[in-house]
Amino acid sequence: MRAPHWLARRFVRAAPPPSPQEWQPPPQPVDRDRIGQCLTRRGYRYVVDPDGDLTGTWNAHRFWFLLLGDERDVVQVRGRWARTLTTAQRRPALLALNDWNRERIWPKSYLREEEGRLAVYAEVSVDLEAGATDDQLDQILTCGLGTSVQLFKALDNQVPGDPD
Repeated sequence: MRAPHWLARRFVRAAPPPSPQEWQPPPQPVDRDRIGQCLTRRGYRYVVDPDGDLTGTWNAHRFWFLLLGDERDVVQVRGRWARTLTTAQRRPALLALNDWNRERIWPKSYLREEEGRLAVYAEVSVDLEAGATDDQLDQILTCGLGTSVQLFKALDNQVPGDPD
């Protein structure tokens, strides 16, 4: 015997379980090879530097893809702005970076003096002690690249060129 029509509407049918095609593999440990595979899948070109780090250039800016921490389970995307500044430009650069850091989560940005010039760095770091799926790793790497390039573009517009 079937339930009356009005009663059948009261029961919510649960969604069917996901099909095997929709299943995602569990998070896996992240290593340099997985980072390289992720970059390759996106069609990005990179090299391995003498320190064993993955590095490449995006929009003329140098980027590194690092594994940090005692267990090498913190993934960091670190970018360096293509321009350098004189030490006399420290104040406007710091004001621009402070505004960026106050208003946004990523990337962390900072100045560093190198050979009498100022370099701007951007970093996105994520602790992946529990591992990551390929989709999660892809999201982290693209976030690091994308937000850093946005920062560098903003600096191009906000920090005047070298006065020399």
